[in-house]
Amino acid sequence: MSVHFEHLGVYSDWVEASPGPKVRSSRPPATQVRSLVDQLIVQPGRSLGPHFEDEGPADVRLERRFKTEGLVGEELSYSVGYGPRTGALLLKPEAADRPLPGVLALHSHDGFKFLGKEKIADGPQGRPASVAALRDTHYGGRPFANDLARAGFVVLVPDVFGWGSRRFPLEEMPGRFRELADLDAGPPQPGADPELHDVARYNAAAWHHEHLVEKYCSLLGTTLAAVVAHEDRVALRYLLDRQDTTKATASIGLSGGGCRSALLRATSDELTAAVVVGMMGTYGSLLDHNVLSHTWMLMPARLPASADWPDIAACQAPSPLLVQYNRQDPLFPLDGAEASDQRISSHYAVVGAPGAYTGIFYDGPHKFDQTMQRDAFSWLADRLG
Repeated sequence: MSVHFEHLGVYSDWVEASPGPKVRSSRPPATQVRSLVDQLIVQPGRSLGPHFEDEGPADVRLERRFKTEGLVGEELSYSVGYGPRTGALLLKPEAADRPLPGVLALHSHDGFKFLGKEKIADGPQGRPASVAALRDTHYGGRPFANDLARAGFVVLVPDVFGWGSRRFPLEEMPGRFRELADLDAGPPQPGADPELHDVARYNAAAWHHEHLVEKYCSLLGTTLAAVVAHEDRVALRYLLDRQDTTKATASIGLSGGGCRSALLRATSDELTAAVVVGMMGTYGSLLDHNVLSHTWMLMPARLPASADWPDIAACQAPSPLLVQYNRQDPLFPLDGAEASDQRISSHYAVVGAPGAYTGIFYDGPHKFDQTMQRDAFSWLADRLG
């Protein structure tokens, strides 16, 4: 009997008729996966950025220095060659007297595009009211990038294409999306903060707008995954070139930030280690109702037919990799998470480095809570020195 998929209905048999994804018992060689990544993600991203061989940022500006709770910080901006300038926060221990390992803390998707870096980091203005509920739900109420810096790292938190300083202005989106945003967000509630309503309205419009952005990506010869990975490599280049960082660098992020971390690890030879939180499952396990919940970053065109998502995350083995799974994560079914863990383990076993991969399962829903944060920070300290 054929499998029924909730969101395909009468077209459920389309899955078997298509080239992929399907349940894959065989694991493609890492060299084949890296070739696919270069063809489908690296080159389509690089072609749209500044034509620098090292993919570095242009016109970097130090906008402001600040201090906060044992940290010194910098507000930065730079250009990636198109669109609005990228805003970023850099955080490090105030007492640091030598170069420290650098970590890119990558903000998540969340269906929340009005802000980016502020979801995971506090700058001189503190926590915006609009991210309070999100942090409480997903991050144990903490600005984890600040806590990571206090643990002994130079932490860079950049906005990325479509979020925060890099977002598309609402007034430039098609009118239909603004109408849908009004329906999704509903009318302002009496006595409620009008700014919070504006943020909710923007995020509702941006959810619809991402589909249009992916269409433009296709026309322009790229994908959202490629554009985002390119911009994160630009941020990595900046971090590596600073005088206060060592050559040991890592990336870390939850959900869409975990997707970015996996893509950066797959597309950069310069990253030392990566942490992927709450963003791991086989493509086959997502085929039913879970597709609706996920960003185009997770599904770059043509890739799922040739390689699985855990293959992408593991393609730079034996480079150190930590994946943190949540057993009750509604976005990633447990069977797909467990299959991913086994698949990544096999990649690392083949290259003779089974200990370079760590997969940890936690009870609870989609999150990066303080227990998981402490485990990840300790793992990074061990791997980066």
